[in-house]
Amino acid sequence: MCGAILTYYYFDVTGNIEMKSPQAVEALGALANEHRLAIYRLLVQAGPQGRPAGAIADKLDMPASSLSFHLAHLTRAGLIEQRRESRSLIYSADFAVMNGLVGFLTENCCGGASCAPAASARRKAS
Repeated sequence: MCGAILTYYYFDVTGNIEMKSPQAVEALGALANEHRLAIYRLLVQAGPQGRPAGAIADKLDMPASSLSFHLAHLTRAGLIEQRRESRSLIYSADFAVMNGLVGFLTENCCGGASCAPAASARRKAS
């Protein structure tokens, strides 16, 4: 089977959301900022347990007011979730939404033909 078909099948059966174009545009727009992208990547690295807001601010050397603005933007886009643990706000990536976005972007990859070897060769040449 083609790698693209397997990828789409994976996203389809794992309970991830089916992303529509307006949702994808909103999510990509939220990630189109270097600070929000850094926050999101940090939360993806943290896994489902997430990170407290203060730890995110410390790690990225970001003032609390700026961090709050960016976290709110990512939350509105559906990319991250917030929960309270005692007195701390914990943020984590919403992996179902992330996988839905990747699935949306790769849904018709290479028109059904295998593209994995071509993508690897291009990356090595760069």
